[in-house]
Amino acid sequence: MLSTLSTVVVLFGYHTSTSSVMATSTGSTFSGSKQGQSTSGSTSGSTSGSSNTSVTGQVAHTQWGPMQVQLDVSGSTITHVSILQYPNGNGRDVEIANYALPQLIQDTLDSQGHDVSMVSGATYTSQGYLQSLQSALDQAGL
Repeated sequence: MLSTLSTVVVLFGYHTSTSSVMATSTGSTFSGSKQGQSTSGSTSGSTSGSSNTSVTGQVAHTQWGPMQVQLDVSGSTITHVSILQYPNGNGRDVEIANYALPQLIQDTLDSQGHDVSMVSGATYTSQGYLQSLQSALDQAGL
């Protein structure tokens, strides 16, 4: 009985090689900016120039963790997208975020938030991103 108990304690105390990946990979930040492009058309009655406003979307709670998007808006143009929170509880979550979030950010900047596609293989991350993005777009009046 004592040897069985000792074996169980040893097994639960064993740390896998992914422990170091989790500790070093969770510090990633994701953001993107719209550079060198101007938009044509009116700015819906705004004559105050190009003042930047930062809008933070609500936290979307996904199966794998929270997702939160922040937008910088100038007039009716999204100029910058930042990810404040994303699922990063393990190495696989970080791998998915590294793959999907740059695509989602670029899609948002290209479409100006109106037509962002989900990323294949990153369904929960995409859904959380889109939910938080919609909240930010609503707050910005876009």
